[in-house]
Amino acid sequence: MAQQTTLDEWARDPLVDPEVRAHVYSLVNALGGNGEDGTYTLGDDALLCLKDLRKWLKFADAELGRRDAARCMAEAKLLQGDLLPILAKMSEKLMTQKLKYKVALAVLELLVPLTWPYEIDPLEPTENQINHAPYIQLAQIGYKRAILHFDRAQILNTVVKIALPPMAIPLRERGPRDEAIIRIALYFIRNVVMLSPPSSVPVDIDEAEVSRSTTIDTLHDQEIFPALLTVASNIGEDYVVQDVVILEVLFYLLKGIDAEKLFLDEKKLSSRNTDELKALMQKEKAMLADSARHAPTRHNRFGTMVWVKRDDEKVSTLSGQDFLGKAQKTMEKMDKTKKWNKPKGRSRKKNDEFDRDEFDLEVPLTTSAHKHLKSFVEEFLDSSFNPLFMHLRKAIEREEERIEERHSRQYFYLVAWFLKAECARRRNLKEKAADPKSAEILTAEDESYGLVAEVLNQATFILLNRFMQKSQDEKAWQDLNAGMKCFTQILFTVQEMSESALEEDQEIAENIQNRIFYEEATHDRIVQMLRSYKDQGFGYLDACTELAHVFLRMLERYAKQNVDLQIRSKRRARKMEAKRQGADSAGADVSDREEVENAQRTSTERKFDFDRYAHKFVNQSSVNTFMAFLKLHNELDAEQLKRIHRFLYRAVFKMKLGILLFRVDYIQLLHKLIKGPEGLDAALPSFKEWDEFVRHFFRTVVKKVQERPILYVEMLFSKINSTMFYLENGFDMAPPVRTPRAPAELEVKGDMTRQEQIGVAVGVLVNQNKSDALRWVREVLSSAIEERKAWQSMEEARREVAAAERQVEESGEEAPAEEPPKPPSILVRPDNDERRTAMFKDNKLRLLMTLVGCSRLGEPNDPEATWLIGSSVTVPELTEALDLIRKFEFEPPIYEDGKSAQDFLRSKATAIRRTARRVDFDDDSDGVDNDTEEDRGEYAPDGPTARKSTAKKILKRRRRARTPEELDDEEKRRRAEARLKRELEKQRNIKSTVFVHSSDDEDWDEDRDKEFFAKEQALRADTLAQFKRSLALGSPEPASKKRKGNVQAGSEKKKRKTPPKRRKGLFDTDESEDEDQPLHSSSRGSSPEAAALDTESDGESTDTPMSSQPAAVVTNGNKTPASVADKDTVMADAQDGTDDDDEDAAPTVRRAPLRTRGGFVIDSDSE
Repeated sequence: MAQQTTLDEWARDPLVDPEVRAHVYSLVNALGGNGEDGTYTLGDDALLCLKDLRKWLKFADAELGRRDAARCMAEAKLLQGDLLPILAKMSEKLMTQKLKYKVALAVLELLVPLTWPYEIDPLEPTENQINHAPYIQLAQIGYKRAILHFDRAQILNTVVKIALPPMAIPLRERGPRDEAIIRIALYFIRNVVMLSPPSSVPVDIDEAEVSRSTTIDTLHDQEIFPALLTVASNIGEDYVVQDVVILEVLFYLLKGIDAEKLFLDEKKLSSRNTDELKALMQKEKAMLADSARHAPTRHNRFGTMVWVKRDDEKVSTLSGQDFLGKAQKTMEKMDKTKKWNKPKGRSRKKNDEFDRDEFDLEVPLTTSAHKHLKSFVEEFLDSSFNPLFMHLRKAIEREEERIEERHSRQYFYLVAWFLKAECARRRNLKEKAADPKSAEILTAEDESYGLVAEVLNQATFILLNRFMQKSQDEKAWQDLNAGMKCFTQILFTVQEMSESALEEDQEIAENIQNRIFYEEATHDRIVQMLRSYKDQGFGYLDACTELAHVFLRMLERYAKQNVDLQIRSKRRARKMEAKRQGADSAGADVSDREEVENAQRTSTERKFDFDRYAHKFVNQSSVNTFMAFLKLHNELDAEQLKRIHRFLYRAVFKMKLGILLFRVDYIQLLHKLIKGPEGLDAALPSFKEWDEFVRHFFRTVVKKVQERPILYVEMLFSKINSTMFYLENGFDMAPPVRTPRAPAELEVKGDMTRQEQIGVAVGVLVNQNKSDALRWVREVLSSAIEERKAWQSMEEARREVAAAERQVEESGEEAPAEEPPKPPSILVRPDNDERRTAMFKDNKLRLLMTLVGCSRLGEPNDPEATWLIGSSVTVPELTEALDLIRKFEFEPPIYEDGKSAQDFLRSKATAIRRTARRVDFDDDSDGVDNDTEEDRGEYAPDGPTARKSTAKKILKRRRRARTPEELDDEEKRRRAEARLKRELEKQRNIKSTVFVHSSDDEDWDEDRDKEFFAKEQALRADTLAQFKRSLALGSPEPASKKRKGNVQAGSEKKKRKTPPKRRKGLFDTDESEDEDQPLHSSSRGSSPEAAALDTESDGESTDTPMSSQPAAVVTNGNKTPASVADKDTVMADAQDGTDDDDEDAAPTVRRAPLRTRGGFVIDSDSE
């Protein structure tokens, strides 16, 4: 129902297009109006009018950005005068009549864009968007008031009824239209909860009518909370895309509400409200008392003006009488009257979205709203928290299209809010259970933290750390604020879990703390967030200081409980890779090798040092953050003041870093805090602690200033790391002395001769333009040759003189010849300091010196170690080395494939590690190996076998079966030595040799050879007798594969008592294990059963059992016991002796118990 105006008035309005206004007003008039009986009556084309109005909102406003249609609908009172009466008229018969359902749905589709929070395009704002903003924002507050207080019907309840039919359809059968209906119904509830009075526009209605308390009461009265719980508890099963809408509803419903107050009982809540009121009244009283000291009276009403003459001959004028009598008062008055037009920097522009998402402003609740919200939160925690937040976390991780930038911030804020609420609820339950007058009893479910388990897992921690790091990098301070609140509340929850009565919760808390404190990146992030405060606002300041305080105290406690705490640190390592470019097809020259630096993240574990981290934590930037927080002491509560006090006490007295507070403004702030004016209230519980801290701090300041007067100047500035140590101790910090480290020792690759190795070393030095080093080596060798020759000449002369003086004894026997003395070692002296340094650091020069005969005495990392030319190096060797250096210096060697001398060098340590690398055993292994250095002569074991040996696995398996208990190291070593000794003894008994020798080269032992030939003669005789016996019995059949399988299968069964077997002959094979039986018999033919089976297999098979006990078969004069009939038997099918087609058939092996009749064994074929 539109308000009638003239066309002239429409034309004169410069803000709205007259054509748009005419169309909108005509549609509103055609929609309907009040009839004669006072009830609302729909027009004939009401449904079409609703659809046309929605089109105007969609195309004229959303696409063109004009917002003219929304302005016209607000002026025409469309929502209050038409849409709400239509919903009220349709609500009664909504579920029965299809036409009324369509009309109600069309009204809902129009209500959602009308109540959608007004936003100005941040990238391309239009003039109409800016001009219409105040009017439309005020109109939306009127919309909210009309919806909440509509008396003829429950609007929100009617909207839920519209969404009920689609909600009743299963998820798999639900279509896109059904999903859209559910979504717009939830969005309408979100819009109603989200709308709030704009801060930039004065509101002409009572704000209590659209307050949070009124909204909560309306949601409860119209039964919206059960609908929200239904959707939230079934997220992931019946609802998928509705999770972000529920998230926004919860965020705008709960932001700014104190979760701890929510779960206080009435008495404690009333007491807390009373204490807060008393504190406010006390602050007001202190302010009045302070102003009363300077309030005008009857005697000082007359004007007073004073001129103050300053040092620079300038005059300042002061008026009033409040500064008379005291110079300090005069200066304070001058400071108050000073004006400084501070240049305005680039400040962040706070838009309406920022105001809507602001969650640091506390929102008060009425008693009824407090009660209703508490009931809703309890039910939500019990039924909906885990499924909803698990589904949201996965959606954020996958970066679903429906997830916007603000949703991550809202998610982490709500995680913090609900964790705080759950902890408050548990404390309330414990207090009630501890009260003897209360009937409350704690159950296991109440003790467990399973209701919030989905936000205390590793996936949530990873997502939170990633979100905080991203927010910090992008300087999204509001997002980082939400992340810090979430992390702080997780720490509080874990702390309470560690104090739980359930061991499972304690173990979970221990695991969570270990994961949180294990990452050094988390430690560094906390410090960086504290340092990065500048002017992000009170909420950010409170969040970062609280997180730092809680994290540091919990980390200190955990480090004391876990002395060997290990943390993982990630550092950037530089890996040098050499790449070679191949020659092209045209035969181009090979390019030089290039060194490429690849930066990679390496993770290392190290022991955590809390003192070291605390020094990193306490620095000038973090002190500045806490002092900025202290400047707001009049607005802080007792817990926040205690937080600042603990940090400053740690910095000044525990860590002896009070020099960080030696700044004029900080000293003045601490003095003002106690002595005033506008200091702390002396009635506060923490005033005594602050008073004591300030007194001890000023004593420290006076003492330090007397020791070092330079602090008078340094108090004007912040302290830097380079001067802090001097200001604290009075002397500069001694630079750390690093122990020099010798370079890696080099060697020449391949099997090169000494001359070739010297050529490589000389070539490397020549390529590096170190001709001066080669000259020095030549001089050293030349000097050594001359000195060694001089010594040899002197020694030869001495021997001649000694021989001439020596006399032969009278007996005629000559005296024993003396051993010639060794030449003395020659000391290698560097010619300058640079050469001395090169002898320690240049590994190429050291390689050449080693190759020419020099040796180094001393520790590997001793720069003053001595180089000598040993006594064993002869003059020819030195001369040869000198000649090779002279040769290769001017004619460097040339190598194949374009290689340089550098390519033939390698690190000696790397080569040793490669050759000495062995396979590590597992925990069950005791390190037994056969890589001993003992010489086993010709009977050493042969080379590698064709297949991999399984002896080690069998040995482990037997060892584990034999010793299931844990063995100490001494026992393992003893057993390993015993096994090794047995292995060596067994290998010494091997009677075959690996090598073939020429008979002329061997030393014959007659006794040993006699014994050997005797054994060989007996072996040949045995073989010949066996051959003759086989000829007498008939031609032996060739052992088939089937018989081989039977033999092998039979050998794996249980051991039987068999006649003694003779040693195998020269032509024996593994398949024939009993050579005293005919070749066609089984390997177990020594038993009566096997003999009977083999006899049957040669002829026709029969099902008739044997009627008499068979005689025992005698083999080699030994009788087989009859008890073998109880043992396993190889079952062979009867077959014709001439049939060769079944040779490849697999043998049939059974371990089934045998059936007997009258003491006889029955073949399986007869069953």
